[in-house]
Amino acid sequence: MSKNREHVVGLDIGTSNIRVVIAAAGEDGGLDVVGIGRSASKGLRRGVVVNLDATVEAIRGAVEEAELMAGLPVTAAHVGVAGVHVKGLNSRGVVAVARKDQRITDDEIDRVLDAAKAIQVPRDREILHVLPQDFTVDDQDGVADPAGMQGARLEADVHVVTAGLTATQNLITCANRAGIEVESLALESLASGECVLNDDEKELGVALVDIGGGTTDLAVYERGALWHVATLPVGGDHFTNDIAVGLRTPIPEAEALKKRHGHALSALLPDDASVDVPSVGGRAPRTLSLQVLAEIIQPRAEEIFGLVREELDRAGYGKSVHSGVVLTGGAVNMPGTVEVAEQVFDLPVRRGMPKGIGGLVDVVATPAFATAVGLTLWGRSRQQGARPAATGFSLGRVGNRFKEWLAEIFVPAAAVGGRRGR
Repeated sequence: MSKNREHVVGLDIGTSNIRVVIAAAGEDGGLDVVGIGRSASKGLRRGVVVNLDATVEAIRGAVEEAELMAGLPVTAAHVGVAGVHVKGLNSRGVVAVARKDQRITDDEIDRVLDAAKAIQVPRDREILHVLPQDFTVDDQDGVADPAGMQGARLEADVHVVTAGLTATQNLITCANRAGIEVESLALESLASGECVLNDDEKELGVALVDIGGGTTDLAVYERGALWHVATLPVGGDHFTNDIAVGLRTPIPEAEALKKRHGHALSALLPDDASVDVPSVGGRAPRTLSLQVLAEIIQPRAEEIFGLVREELDRAGYGKSVHSGVVLTGGAVNMPGTVEVAEQVFDLPVRRGMPKGIGGLVDVVATPAFATAVGLTLWGRSRQQGARPAATGFSLGRVGNRFKEWLAEIFVPAAAVGGRRGR
């Protein structure tokens, strides 16, 4: 369906939840959310598929819910990629301007970007994005767009994002088995940045911290471009596990306690607040102070933000995120999260809410939907002709190998772009 220029679909396949957003072209030329779907995810661990069948069923459930709301069939989507297999590095390319008039055209820009991504990539990895940071024309650096300028030498600084080949193949497999063609793959933190970050923040320097179920993703922007990405193997599910162990309660009940009564900063809670906690083994529920619950959650929140700060310092960006930190992901809805982050980072911190989109805004106005909404904006930018070398994944080697594999194994109805059985 998102091949129709009037619609675009974002599919966020997360460790804890799978979210689908269907957006349609609005009267003002922007996008309006017309359909939303969500289902619990049980087939992923730390952003990587570990159970194909469970993931396929979860995708189908979320897609069908979104289809019902929008009254439209979903056959294609832009899919987010995350997990510890994602890596990023900065690279530089240099080319000579061969034209007689030394005028720089799109051809020269494409050549210098190709030169910048000519790096050694292991066979088990794939280039996901090549993201321009800035250009240098002769001795003039800091050029945002060199098209039309004159010079003898063109250089480009880029950020190259790579992903594990099998991890991306498994995502494509799950989407295709659910009847969804993968139009593009996008780094989830990059997609989230599309709808939660301001241009001023990107220019001055900002750290985007996306706390998912199994991982926490970090993306650092400076001078309007992405300069660093990292993934930490801790996330919102670790809060749930800590609550389950600390309060001796089942995992589902611990998750409910976290969502309904969780607080990341115990100092902000009244002393007399309490909650009934179910016990394991059929034992009677117990009444505990909410302070006890917060005292379990707060150390984990401090640990996660401490690990992010260590990564920022290690990469050399600890003192350059002048705009502060923006938090996204379902876990940051918990009260007190921003306050704990401000204490750890000693920087301004805010929650990142999806923006730049219309329609059912009140339903998606939560950090949990930042990635899914961002993927629709990402997909629309590709539809409008964004430079492929700059904006990412065209399925390349992954898509070709995967299609060949499907042709050998599955019946035609399950091939790439096939419709889901009704």
